Amino acid sequence: MSVLLVLEQSGGKVSRLSWEALAAAHRLAPAQEITAVVIGAETDALAAEAAAKSVGKVVRVEHPLLKTYTADGYSKALHQLIQGQSPGQIVFPHTYQVRDYAPALACRMGQVLIGDVTGIADGPVFMRQLLQGRLNGSYRHSGNGPCFVSVQAGAFRADSVETQGNAAPAPIELFTPALDAAQIRTVPSEPFRESAQTVDLGSAQRIVSVGRGIKGAENLPLIEALAGALGAELAASRPICDNGWMPMERQVGSSGQTVAPKLYLAVGISGAIQHLVGMKGSQCIVAINKDPDAPIFEVADYGIAGDLFEVVPALTEAVKAAKQ
Repeated sequence: MSVLLVLEQSGGKVSRLSWEALAAAHRLAPAQEITAVVIGAETDALAAEAAAKSVGKVVRVEHPLLKTYTADGYSKALHQLIQGQSPGQIVFPHTYQVRDYAPALACRMGQVLIGDVTGIADGPVFMRQLLQGRLNGSYRHSGNGPCFVSVQAGAFRADSVETQGNAAPAPIELFTPALDAAQIRTVPSEPFRESAQTVDLGSAQRIVSVGRGIKGAENLPLIEALAGALGAELAASRPICDNGWMPMERQVGSSGQTVAPKLYLAVGISGAIQHLVGMKGSQCIVAINKDPDAPIFEVADYGIAGDLFEVVPALTEAVKAAKQ
């Protein structure tokens, strides 16, 4: 069954979350049955980037009215494309933008959006987290229309997406939707820009995260030294940020960022479900906690049950020695 993958751009390039959505699409269909879609007014570069990945073809949805994002423009343009393509599934990255227009698009076609999917089983059956990750729900699409799915950040690994290798890039097609300015009911303003200090933990390959076991802000240099030795980004659980010991932009969890680095080192973090939701998709989780029964050890690949004030300095020195 064919899959239509709607990509999103960030800074003139296809976003990392879009490649995670492509990894999810590969669970639904072989590469030759996946059509990647880029949207905008000038999509040549985005289309070429997508064509280098393992997809069957790329469709450029282009129109002057799509230069700036609007929910009306995107939903109407994609509606026309979907009617002509008739895919079995339509996959999106679960971003703020997708949450704005995808439900309206699904409703326009008499369907529902299965949002924030964290896993895909044979069937296909789509898994979502409920009650802040305390429960998992399984969903199966019914009906004759296409199945709309958005994929949670960090649930699938962007680095698992293969390129075409030595093969020729995927073919690229142009689709020009029939849009009229009167159909666009919103007037977009300048894109929201976060402060220059904002940290994108979602793109970090290594993260050292600290919890309330650190006891006080005066002890944070201990964690900073370890992160520096590993070349890792610093992160924290919610209590650390609530206390003002670290900025909120470094919080990981249900009310912070969702991350999936190659290495996630949790120091003094007990493992409340609100924190686990944001990091359990990490490739390798290492936990340091003096409580051997701490929930963090249930998701950890490696665990050290010990006093972080003894373990962390020794680990920092060991890392430095290994790098010499």
